Amino acid sequence: MADLVGETLAKLGADRVFGVVGSGNFHVTNALVAHGARFVATRHEGGAATAADAYARVSGRPGLVTVHQGCGLTNAMTGIAEAAKSRTPMVVLAAEPAATALNSNFRVDQDALARAVGAVPDRVHSAATAVADTARAWRTAVRERRTVVLNLPLDVQAAAAEPADPPPAPAVQPPRASDDAVTALAHLLGRAERPVFIAGRGAVAAGAEVADLAAACGALLATSAVARGLFAGDDWDLDVSGGFATPVAAELIQAADVVVAWGASLNMWTSRHGSLIGPDAVVVQVDLDEAAFGAHHRIDLGVCGDAGPTAVAVAAALTGHRVAYRTDTVREKLRAGSRWRDVPFDDDGDDTHIDPRTLAIALDDLLPAERVVSVDSGNFMGYPSMFMSVPDHHGFCFTQAFQSIGLGLATALGAALASPGRLPVAACGDGGFLMGIAELDTIRRLGLGMLIVIWNDEAYGAEVHHFGPAGHPISTVVFPETDLAAIARGHGCAAVTVRGPNDLAPVREWLAGPRDAPMVIDAKVAAGRPSWWLEEAFRGH
Repeated sequence: MADLVGETLAKLGADRVFGVVGSGNFHVTNALVAHGARFVATRHEGGAATAADAYARVSGRPGLVTVHQGCGLTNAMTGIAEAAKSRTPMVVLAAEPAATALNSNFRVDQDALARAVGAVPDRVHSAATAVADTARAWRTAVRERRTVVLNLPLDVQAAAAEPADPPPAPAVQPPRASDDAVTALAHLLGRAERPVFIAGRGAVAAGAEVADLAAACGALLATSAVARGLFAGDDWDLDVSGGFATPVAAELIQAADVVVAWGASLNMWTSRHGSLIGPDAVVVQVDLDEAAFGAHHRIDLGVCGDAGPTAVAVAAALTGHRVAYRTDTVREKLRAGSRWRDVPFDDDGDDTHIDPRTLAIALDDLLPAERVVSVDSGNFMGYPSMFMSVPDHHGFCFTQAFQSIGLGLATALGAALASPGRLPVAACGDGGFLMGIAELDTIRRLGLGMLIVIWNDEAYGAEVHHFGPAGHPISTVVFPETDLAAIARGHGCAAVTVRGPNDLAPVREWLAGPRDAPMVIDAKVAAGRPSWWLEEAFRGH
């Protein structure tokens, strides 16, 4: 039966699978490979789950993970939690002890583990139902944008099964909002003087439709962090709404009289705990899930429907084009300060440390425009997210829904495999880099020409800046200097230690080719100034 599960997934469209192979998932993994899927052997199951999540985000195809029973699944749980919280379409093939193996040392409640982090538990129940069970799990992941843990009991895997094709999938049209909701939103936008659209991950497939509607009603465009780059190149793009917003973007969003969230939850990050949206603004949320309405921020109108067809319908209901917020005054503001690198700052670098903003700007100038930037969590994360440009939303991968540090290298691995024509960039802090360092071997082994940048403050910087000023001892969160460049060379990577902009010369040489090994930058960054977005983060603790 294990062979049949692998064959079925390949027929359904599984093209790449990430995992660590043990005895429990050996046969199903080999079956996937035999039927055309490409297997990526990571060094840790957590890396496999995170890489599959990133691959799905960047490629637009479902992610697929394969793990051993019990400990293989528990090792993967942080990556699964991130994917589940992000509504990533992903299937986790988890071997499971036989129902009769009550005393197996691998036995844990795998259904409960999945539910605990928001994933959907499912199971292959028998050899006779294997094809239908597998297809059901795959289609739940794809249609509902859910992370599914498909348990594969060992006794069922060993049972004989007859080959069969998966049942045909019914055609499903994305739902447009009701006529009343379309009319109500069109009426609001037809009167708005300062409308702002904020698109989230639920609208990444509808960027063109949302942008067309914005042009028709004179709205400015912004995104949540995970959808960054969706409107890149548009003259009216404010970039990210929330803690990463530029002063100009924050000013314009706060002055909006109508704010429409397209597939965005308006959570504390996107709305700065509500402070970024004016108290008198009319707030609209467009989402497929009615449970999302008002879950994080008060709203005045909930529009239930898919972002793309809903935006098209609202545009058709408008009468003529309006200037609204797209005035010459606003255009000049955006030209003068729409990018963080245009905002003046005092450089905090010294003889042995580089200012983290200076580093990000220098890299932005140095790297090719066609890039995919993956960002780990931590004190540093705003610098690459705010000061480095991306070509589109496929060029930015932000696995931050669970706020776990240590996902950066695996995120960059999945993103790189999903975008082979672009330079993959992994942005990490020193803590996250060392937590996820097992996948440095995977990246090097696969021959990925990846640039790995470590903003190294020799600490868990978020805790230093949060607790230190209050007089708490911080010895538990600071570390002696570590030569991360030497560690990287030990993994077979090119590496350089950067203490100032001039130290980036070897990176320029590496970029010229052939890039047959990853390049690791151990950047010793000035750490005296707290990251301004941390205030938002710690308000949620």
